[in-house]
Amino acid sequence: MLILTRKIDEAIRLGEDIRIVLVQIKGGQVRLGIECPPHVRVLREELYEAVRRENLNALSADPAHIQALPKGIKSSSKQIESK
Repeated sequence: MLILTRKIDEAIRLGEDIRIVLVQIKGGQVRLGIECPPHVRVLREELYEAVRRENLNALSADPAHIQALPKGIKSSSKQIESK
């Protein structure tokens, strides 16, 4: 892990197109500003972990539950393709 010291309004660059700025220090917290291209997803780590867990749960879905889905839901993609 790289550890850097920054003062308010000082920045860190990641590659050519990502800039992280120390915006504010208040009590035990810091506020960071992140400038990056729109295609780069920026998430707080706890939200990233929650999304990752949900994705893993979806991948491990019980096939019996999928078979139990109403027929209209399962065949809706075929209906769209035939239009």
